[in-house]
This record gives sequence, C-alpha cells and structure tokens, in this order.
Amino acid sequence: MTRFIFYVLTLLLSVSCNVITKLDKSVCEEKHLFILSGQSNMARLNEKESFEPILKQKLGNESVSVVKYAMGSQSIRRWYRNWKPAQGDLPKADPCLYDSLMLKVYPEVEKENFATVSFIWMQGERDAREKHGGVYEESLLGLYNQLCQDLDRKDVNFIIGRLSDFDMLNEKYIHWTMIRDIQVKVAESNPRFDWINTDDLNDGVNRRGKEIKNDLHMSAEGYIKMGERFAQKSIKLIESTK
Repeated sequence: MTRFIFYVLTLLLSVSCNVITKLDKSVCEEKHLFILSGQSNMARLNEKESFEPILKQKLGNESVSVVKYAMGSQSIRRWYRNWKPAQGDLPKADPCLYDSLMLKVYPEVEKENFATVSFIWMQGERDAREKHGGVYEESLLGLYNQLCQDLDRKDVNFIIGRLSDFDMLNEKYIHWTMIRDIQVKVAESNPRFDWINTDDLNDGVNRRGKEIKNDLHMSAEGYIKMGERFAQKSIKLIESTK
C-alpha cells in the first residue's frame, strides 16, 4: 500500500509539472542565463557574493547560469562593433572585449535552452572621461541589439547600472552627468529594460580598508548591495515580461 501511495504521488507530481510546462514554460525546469559585462565596477563585483545567491534562492540552484567578462578603463567601443565618434574617424571601434565575452556565452547557449536571458551592464566611466556622451545612447542601444541578433533572440532583458555620483560637477569626467541621464533614458525606454541606482554604493570602506567618499569605485559593502540590486531587478524583469 505504501509503495502504491508513493507511486500515485510521484505520478501526480509528474503530471503537475507537465501541465505547468504547457501553461508557463515550467517553473520545474526553466533555465535562466545572466550575462554580466562592463568595466572596473563590474570587474570588481563578486557575483558569487550576493548576485548568484539571490537568484538561486528565487529560481533554483540548477536554473541559474552566470557568465561574466569585464575589464577596467574600457570604452563601450570595445564592445559595440558599429561604434563611431561624434566627429572624425578616431578612435575606432575595437570590439575585442565583446568577442571575448561571447566566447564564454556561446558554449552556454549551445548546451542549454534558456527560458530567459538577462544582460547586466555596468559601464560608462571611460566614455564620460573621453567625452563620448554624444554617441553613448546610440552605442548602448546598438550593443543591446547586437547581442540580441547574435543570440537570435528578441526577448533579452537589459539591466543598466547607472554611473554613481562620483563627478556630478563634470570636473574630471566632462560627460559624467550626460551619460548618467542617457543610461536612465535608455533603461526607461523599453519594458524589458531597467536600471539600478549606485549613488549610495561608493561611500564607506573599500576592500583595502580605506575610507572612501563619492569614489569612482564602490565600497566593499557597496559591491554586495550592487549584486543584490542587479539580482532583484533581474528577477523583476523575468516575472514581469514572461
């Protein structure tokens, strides 16, 4: 009798999952890919510290795949193939960082059928410093569309980390506030896009034990919170765009 009851319960669970699969792509089996890229503040983010744990708690340990490739002091022209300066011919696009990122992404999408893909982007400092704000909006949208095309998907979610309050007077990085505004504008232009605030993440103590205030980089605690915010926004978009 006990074996019979166990068999019936197992059968009911199997049928339940099959029904969910037909109705909602199955919460039992869905896989989700998260692609993280950008410059130094993304490179310094430890995704296993807070980003991945929140996602796995919500979506399941076996449902989450994370790919990250980031490098400090890099302009968006190192990702976007069709990047062009506002004037003249130099500098030129050199999307080798994007190519390196995709060398890590392609094996993941070849072995798994992902229900959702989320692109998490933390970058813009270099473009603000080099005064490329005039072409940043086009480049940011172009990069997103480039990724969608390369993955052959039209449903990629996009979360942008807005530049912090490091140089709100545009003294060192002339296009700082311009790029901040562009990032929010782009993030609010599409239901699949969103952004996180980082203004409160660059105060406190950094990982070397140094006190910082409105720093270019985040504090030790700031990186933990940044990972949390990226994860929470990712989950929100997954839930709202299914």
